[in-house]
Amino acid sequence: MHSRKTKFISHRPRLVLVSAIGVLVFHGVAGAADPTPVASAPPALPEAAKPPGNASDTRLPDIVVESEGARGTLREKMREMDRARDEFLLPKLGASAYGIDAEAIDNLPQGKDTPLDKVLLQAPGVSYDSAVSNPDFHVRNEYANVQYRINGIQLPDGVSGLGPVLETGFIGNLNLLDGALPAQYGLRTAGVVDITTKSRFIPAGSAGIDAGSQGTLSPSIEYGASSGDTQYFVSGRHLQSDLGLENALPTADPIHDHTTQDKFFTYASTLLGDSRRLSFIGGASIGHFQIPDVSGAPTLGNYGPADLSSASLDENETDRFFFGILALQTGGSDYSTQLSVFSRYATVHFVPDLLGDLAFNNVASDVVRQSFLNGIQFDASYRTSAAHTLRAGLGLSAELTQVADLSTVLPLGPGGAVLPTPETITDATAKLGWNAGAYVQDAWTLAPGLVLNTGLRFDQLDQFVDTNQLSPRIALVYTPADGSTLHAGFARYFTPPMQAQATPNRLALFQGTTQQPTVPLDSPVVPERSSYLDLGIDQVLAPGLSAGADVYVKRATDLLDDGQFGQAVVLTQFNYARGYSQGLEFKAKYRTDALVAYANLSANRTRAKDVVSNQYLFTDPAEFAYLSSHYIYTDDDQSYSASAGASYRWETTLASIDALYGSGLRTDFANLDHVPAYVQVNAAVAHDFAAGMARKPLTVRLSVINLLDRSYLLRSGTGIGEFAPQYGPRRGFFIGIAQAF
Repeated sequence: MHSRKTKFISHRPRLVLVSAIGVLVFHGVAGAADPTPVASAPPALPEAAKPPGNASDTRLPDIVVESEGARGTLREKMREMDRARDEFLLPKLGASAYGIDAEAIDNLPQGKDTPLDKVLLQAPGVSYDSAVSNPDFHVRNEYANVQYRINGIQLPDGVSGLGPVLETGFIGNLNLLDGALPAQYGLRTAGVVDITTKSRFIPAGSAGIDAGSQGTLSPSIEYGASSGDTQYFVSGRHLQSDLGLENALPTADPIHDHTTQDKFFTYASTLLGDSRRLSFIGGASIGHFQIPDVSGAPTLGNYGPADLSSASLDENETDRFFFGILALQTGGSDYSTQLSVFSRYATVHFVPDLLGDLAFNNVASDVVRQSFLNGIQFDASYRTSAAHTLRAGLGLSAELTQVADLSTVLPLGPGGAVLPTPETITDATAKLGWNAGAYVQDAWTLAPGLVLNTGLRFDQLDQFVDTNQLSPRIALVYTPADGSTLHAGFARYFTPPMQAQATPNRLALFQGTTQQPTVPLDSPVVPERSSYLDLGIDQVLAPGLSAGADVYVKRATDLLDDGQFGQAVVLTQFNYARGYSQGLEFKAKYRTDALVAYANLSANRTRAKDVVSNQYLFTDPAEFAYLSSHYIYTDDDQSYSASAGASYRWETTLASIDALYGSGLRTDFANLDHVPAYVQVNAAVAHDFAAGMARKPLTVRLSVINLLDRSYLLRSGTGIGEFAPQYGPRRGFFIGIAQAF
């Protein structure tokens, strides 16, 4: 049966966000942030490139060392504020961390033109999924449950849009954190995408364009500078392509799959004396998507002409995401605080093909989801002694969601016969929900190289359900020698559903129509509660060579999952009564001045049983009954995932290659089978020409996506929460040109 999780929104508070994103009211401000430490250790870096106070496997190509003077002083002050934020406010004690810096992104076959989700696929434990999955990747086989943080500030959730809302142009460094997270990380805990912005200290930037197969054209620009005590950085990108979402066919050219997308980001930061910094972060993402068609599908025969072509359907979706964050950081030798306020507006609008959807699906749903969220976040840290550092913080957000499903359905006559006389039903709901959380924790140095981090977190949810949880966290980190780190951690997690995806439905409206539920149950979606144990080691094996391994297990009640349950390309959440996940990860990196290589391998099993909320989504009573008494693989489970890549720079020429492997996501009745395994290889060569503008380099990059042109299936269109097939991209050729200035 078709999902009806959306409600109508009568007013649109866009101006609040749009005005917040008028970042240029700030006298220019740009990202200043050093990479945060990661688990793997690097070869020695030049002293000027080392982040102060920490070892890191990243280098800082975006920091321009200037002449002595005011800018150099500003740079040092900003870097000291970054160091205080990273050391005091953002500890990663006990978590598994994997770092990707701006240089590593530039070394990928498509460089900065690589979408953010594809960058994350190069990390261990991350598996590929279609753009409909939101996000279109999974961390350790979890459904979504990923949070994004920019310079330590959590970015609020969206409402189930298509593809990433952030692009890679502004990233100076990225860490993916998972496992047993410290207490300051709540809500979305499968993975934390911890981003620090690029740094610019003299006027500098670049403009480029990427073009190639499937009508792809993507111009971009970025610029950063400083003035007085202020820095700023802005970036923007436009994308148009005839491969907006995954192809619904195994062909080279999809049918009805055009997209246009625009993304904008700005970061501004200004010093208020020697120990305070005021920052603004703002962004916008607007995407228009055609929904891909298949050819040769038969109509159901209940409405419209029998010879209607499935390749002529005209379904479309428009997604919008706007956010603004204002943060005040203070710090001293033994303490640091950061207070931030944020606002986010997001909307999804799916527009059906009225005639075609009725003919092929017996329903045509016009779905609108809108959400306006405001909140506050505060984090503080104080070193009470040489052995103890106390940390505490809180967060509060209020979210107004208005969701509507305007469904055109067919009535049922005597005996259940379908009548060809469409009628329209409106199911609309609005809700103001609240989410609050607070934590306290202590990092205790028991002995040199041995740290015990303990904490408590309390979360209160008041949305469609009213509930809370007190969650203990504990982690032990042992560094017996330079280049060797062991960690062990336990975390209790409380994961609320996304409000726009957990809205209750009025099933009675659809009785006597083609959309009446076969399983007439609609229990409310509730938070997931889980216990997580993670053990890991990171080891430097030789100069430039490091490796690591993690083993983890998760046990959950009310395990959250989501899926596309019907023709509208929106996601709806539900709970399994019980679930578990367990797995292994291996990672390795090698770096010299010219060669960089990495490889990751993960194995995982994620299973669950007994659907206990939004049961009406399951249209097969036999499958529903099977789930109530059997553990099944969740639809996001992939047994084995791997990624690998290498790049080699010879003077001004770069050659790079990367590869992805997946054993296949689940499919068929109760997810008892999986689609075939796949491999995708990408490659590129780039050269910097010295004869560019003002003697700045002009970079030309030639890249090939899916070099071997392997046609592979991501989703079959069968299995729990699947509606249509999705295939990986066929071979594509692209040329990128970027001019520094």
